Amino acid sequence: MTQRLVIFDVDGTLVDSQGHILAAMAQAFGSVGRDVPAREQVLSIVGLSLPVAIARLAPDLDALAQTRLVGAYKDAFNTLRAQDMSPLYPGAAETLAALAARSDVVLGIATGKSRRGLDHLVAAHDWAGRFATLQVADDHPSKPHPSMIHACLRETGIAPENTVMVGDTTYDMDMARAAGVHGLGVSWGYHAPTALGVPVVDDFLSLPLALAQVWTKGAA
Repeated sequence: MTQRLVIFDVDGTLVDSQGHILAAMAQAFGSVGRDVPAREQVLSIVGLSLPVAIARLAPDLDALAQTRLVGAYKDAFNTLRAQDMSPLYPGAAETLAALAARSDVVLGIATGKSRRGLDHLVAAHDWAGRFATLQVADDHPSKPHPSMIHACLRETGIAPENTVMVGDTTYDMDMARAAGVHGLGVSWGYHAPTALGVPVVDDFLSLPLALAQVWTKGAA
């Protein structure tokens, strides 16, 4: 039996975290006396590692000021998360459970979140043991560098041609291309679906069929 690996992004793909992201960014920029960038600018950097994201949002600040802004964002986000968890997108829990139940499918995560943030999410949604590989920003260069996907492949032993990266941003799809795996986009995230350059699904219920089509096409 051929083993297939499905790697998920988190923010904007599995979890609708934009409320917390926007609020934490507003608090962080306010703490250093600056206006927060526009909503579209903030959401455009979701998926990047936080230091890289902050550098793009505040390129005029020096390295020390950017580091302080990163710390302020982390503090604000952790406080907001403790008060209220960001919701999963409709159908995410059911689809993950269905895929995890298949003997031919292995699940993974590649996210710009920190290890602390992902551990909190895994515990909150009772995902312990659901994912065979969990890659976070703490251990890798920022997306779209392929390091996280390469680690997923090493840890699972599954070939690139049998692997699909599921995400909502161009960073996810560029990372997939750089790693030589398939990309599959979702339409409900933070980048325009038309910018992804890959097949896109409009709801989680459509994901299993879309995965089957990607794998069938890849084997042709």
